[in-house]
Amino acid sequence: MAFPPSFIDELVQRNPIEDVVGQYVNLKRSGANMFGLCPFHGEKTASFSVSPDKGIYYCFGCHKGGGVINFQMEVEGMSYPDAVRALAKRAGMTVPEDEEYQSRYKQQERLWALHKEAARYFHSQLYAPIGQAALQYALGRGMSKSILTTFGVGYAPESWDGLVKAMRAKGYTDQELKDSGLVTVSQKNGNLFDRFRDRLMFPIIDVRGNVIAFGGRTLKNDKDTAKYLNSPESMIFNKRKNLFGLNLAKKSKENALILVEGNIDVVALHQYGFDNAVASLGTSLTDEQAALITRYAEQVILIYDGDQAGQNATKRAIPILEKAGLQVKVLQLRDAKDPDEFLKKFGADKFKLLLEESSNRVEYQLNAIRRKYDIGIDDQRVKYLQESADLISTLPSAVQREVYAGRVAETAKISMETMSMEIKRAIKRRQAMDKKKQEAIDLAPAKALQPKSRTIRYDNMKSAMAEECVIALALRDPALLDLADDLEPETFSAPLLSNIYGQLRRRHKMGLEVSLAVLEELTSDEASHAASITQRQEGPVSEQAFLDCIRTIRAEHQASRITSEDDLLAYQNKLKKSKGMKA
Repeated sequence: MAFPPSFIDELVQRNPIEDVVGQYVNLKRSGANMFGLCPFHGEKTASFSVSPDKGIYYCFGCHKGGGVINFQMEVEGMSYPDAVRALAKRAGMTVPEDEEYQSRYKQQERLWALHKEAARYFHSQLYAPIGQAALQYALGRGMSKSILTTFGVGYAPESWDGLVKAMRAKGYTDQELKDSGLVTVSQKNGNLFDRFRDRLMFPIIDVRGNVIAFGGRTLKNDKDTAKYLNSPESMIFNKRKNLFGLNLAKKSKENALILVEGNIDVVALHQYGFDNAVASLGTSLTDEQAALITRYAEQVILIYDGDQAGQNATKRAIPILEKAGLQVKVLQLRDAKDPDEFLKKFGADKFKLLLEESSNRVEYQLNAIRRKYDIGIDDQRVKYLQESADLISTLPSAVQREVYAGRVAETAKISMETMSMEIKRAIKRRQAMDKKKQEAIDLAPAKALQPKSRTIRYDNMKSAMAEECVIALALRDPALLDLADDLEPETFSAPLLSNIYGQLRRRHKMGLEVSLAVLEELTSDEASHAASITQRQEGPVSEQAFLDCIRTIRAEHQASRITSEDDLLAYQNKLKKSKGMKA
């Protein structure tokens, strides 16, 4: 039975993989992932990994893997339809028939239109008599009427159903209002009332220009009222995959994005001429947001609040951004808690100087290490030196290593020679680990690159490796699929990879979730191999690498169609032309 994609999306969302797997495996968190003993083979060391963010599991021992549906199939020996029904029962969902569901894309179009009308309603209320206090608040915060228009800032009146009535008058149904997340439902009588009331409203707009959600800042000085309130996630809004202000910042001539915490900080920065500012949406920075940034900038300047929460968020964000291939700088504000306050106190010129003086991530991290230890105590000084040496050993430039080694040595009052020796030891440890990894790669001939399962074979290894790369990059940044509009699944050499790519491409065009967790009707072996692709394909998300892989796939496909001397001659002439040579 074919299930509606929108139903599968909801099923996966309502069955978090860590919860389902946790019924069978004792999982312990380690960083972003969770680990436990594999339920599919005997082992004493935990090699079974669950990634809640990606919605997949993978065992580094027996190489089984996949999404939550595949896990249910494997652990209970169920068919795909039976596993779906079991998970639906677990989540209290009714398994639908296809005809019961409207086209998801049409639903999305209605929600986009509804949010656009809501934005117009809020903006009009800001300039109506009812919004005078909100307008004065915004102007008092230094926002000009021009910047309010640029960001579409509005006001949600302190009424229970102002938006509900306005949207009903526009022809939107109560179900559409519920789906939008802009309303809540009374538990007593089922009536709808506005989620946002007496708040300054900031539309959240995606890079395609669609209004997908809102952020509301309260105007009350009430401790019991949340200062900021964002729309809940919906069919068109995933907070992990969007950044506030990116629809404007992507047009900036700067090659860097300024990443801050709050919507008002973004608005203030744009007003003062820093049009490359964006903010995460009330969450810690995610891999998806970092991948999104790489499409528009090569460098990120982090300016999170100076409190402990802001500093912790900075530490978490640095490795995520660097993993995506971005250069990271950190700006620590002085005499102000956030960019909005700094700009009001000191103006744009001083902020520009502060940007130019912002420390790179190494300086920031070394300072953070220094604050952890009391170097007046010998054993803490040793820990400070060792942790600093480990960090410095990762730097690619000998000049960088020497400069930072000198700073640490001077701080800890030891000789440069001693510090250099400690860094060399750290480098040797790292090189030994890298050597083991490289040896494993070198011992993997084409035969070893074949999928672990004997039921899956690659006939064209060169094309298959490029196909795996396209899939892995698309999973990390689905927007790359916009560059592959004319790459048909039939061009792929491996049937399984063609199937996976086809599903991902179709889902992206429909605006559905793009992840391994929602792929339909893969066998256990196929799901495990798909999960293994994400484990092997790591490193920064690169648009150029994506395009290079597409070219390889096309070239190999064209070469595979050569069946005569005429075909070969035509192919050689095409290659010469593509290289700028005269045929």
